[in-house]
Amino acid sequence: MKHNRMQRLGLGLLAFSLANACCALNAFGQDWPQWNGENRDGVLSQSDGLKPVPKQGLKLLWKQPVGLGYAGPVVANGNVYVFDYQLESGQITNNPGNRDKLTGQERLICMNSTSGEVQWTHAYSRNYKLSFPGGPRATPVVSGDHVYLLGAEGDLVCLDAKKGDVVWQRNLSSDYKTTSPIWGHAAVPLVLDDQLICLAGGKGSLVVSLDRKTGKEIWRTLSGEEIGYCPPAVIDHGGVKQLIIWDPEMVSSLNPKDGSVYWQQPLKPDYGMSVAPPIVEGNLMFVAGEGVSAMYELSSNPPQAKLLWEGESKTSLGLSNTAAIFDKGYVYGADFQSGALVCARATDGKRMWQTAKPTIGVDRERGLSNGSAYLIKAKDFYFMLSETGDFISAKLSPTAYEETGRFHAIDPTNTANGRKALWTFPAIADGRLYVRNDQEIRCFELAR
Repeated sequence: MKHNRMQRLGLGLLAFSLANACCALNAFGQDWPQWNGENRDGVLSQSDGLKPVPKQGLKLLWKQPVGLGYAGPVVANGNVYVFDYQLESGQITNNPGNRDKLTGQERLICMNSTSGEVQWTHAYSRNYKLSFPGGPRATPVVSGDHVYLLGAEGDLVCLDAKKGDVVWQRNLSSDYKTTSPIWGHAAVPLVLDDQLICLAGGKGSLVVSLDRKTGKEIWRTLSGEEIGYCPPAVIDHGGVKQLIIWDPEMVSSLNPKDGSVYWQQPLKPDYGMSVAPPIVEGNLMFVAGEGVSAMYELSSNPPQAKLLWEGESKTSLGLSNTAAIFDKGYVYGADFQSGALVCARATDGKRMWQTAKPTIGVDRERGLSNGSAYLIKAKDFYFMLSETGDFISAKLSPTAYEETGRFHAIDPTNTANGRKALWTFPAIADGRLYVRNDQEIRCFELAR
C-alpha cells in the first residue's frame, strides 16, 4: 500500500511538473523574428512568466564572438541570427559629416539559440563609403523558410533560413541608380503577405514592393531626394490596411496592394533623420525624429490624417536611433536632445517627467546628447537596454519612473559624441535575453 501511494505521488508530481513545463513553454514560446520584436512595436505578446531583473543579475548561458554591427539579433525557429561586418582595411572615425572608406565582408551568422553553436554563415565582399561605418544597420527579418538581409550599401539578400543558401539577391543602390544614404541603408524591409517592401530611392521608386520569394518588382512609388532611415510600417485603421512611409520630407499613407497614395503630411526632421517608424494607439499616430515630433488623428472612409499638434523644444520627445512605445495615452521614449527617457502626454505633448537614469545611469533630468535606451514592454512593466550596456527593468507610468532592477549585460564598444555607446536593439525570445556589441553576442536566462 505504501509503495502504491508513493507511486501515485510520484506520478502526480510528474504530471504537475509536465503541466508546469507546458505552461512555461506557452509563456516563453515566442520568437523575436525581426527588428523591435514580433510585431515591430517593442511589445512582448507573451510575458506572463517574465520577472524584473533580480539583484544578482541574469545568468549567462552562452556567448559567441561576432564582428562589427548596429543590427540587433533576431531569434526564430530555434536559431539566432546576427548580421555583422568583417573589417579588412580602413579606419572608422565616426565623423557624422564624413564618409569613411572600408573594405571587408558583410556576414550573417546563424547559431543555435539555446547553445550558441554556429550552424552556418553566409558572407560576401562589400566595401563601405559611409559615415559611422561600423557594420550593417538593418536587423535581419525571418519569415517562414527565409531570412532577409539589407546591407549598409543596399545589398538585399534572401537566404534559406535553415541552410543559408542564397535564394535570390539584388542591390537597391545599383538597381535603382541611387547612392546609399550617408549613414547607410537602415530601413528594415517589411514582409507583408507575399511582398517584401523596401526603401530604394530614385525617381518614382522611393518605395518598392518585391515578390519576397523571387525578388522581382511588383510595384514602385513616390520620389524624394533622400530615403531616410525609417522602416516601412503597416497599420490597420477603420478596417483598411495602410502602409506608412516616413522619408525626410513627409509621412505618406499608401495602399499596400499597389502603392497608391491615401494621404500625405509634411514632416521634415533635422539632417534627414527620419528613423523611428510612426506608432499608433486607437485613432492617434505619433511620429518623431531629430528636431521634430507630431501627433495625428486618423480617420477612415477614406483614410485621412489630421495634425493635432507639433512638439516644441521642451515638449513631447524627439527620437534619434531608438523607438518609442505608445501606452494608454502616453508616449515613452529616449529624447535625443535631452538624452533622457521621457513620458509625454498624447493629447498635447506635455512632458510628465524625464530622467537620464535609464540612458546613461545618472539620476538627473538631463543626460548626454543622443542618450539612448531601447524599450521592450512586458505585461506590467518594461525592460530596457541602455547605451551603457545595462539591462534594466522598470515600471513606467504618467507619474513616475520606478526602476526595479539593473545589471551590466555587455560593454559598449562603439563610440558616439566622444563616449562609448551601445547602439543595438536587444532581443527577448523563449525566456532568454540576447544582446550584442561589436565583439560578441551574449545570451542570458531571463525566465526564472
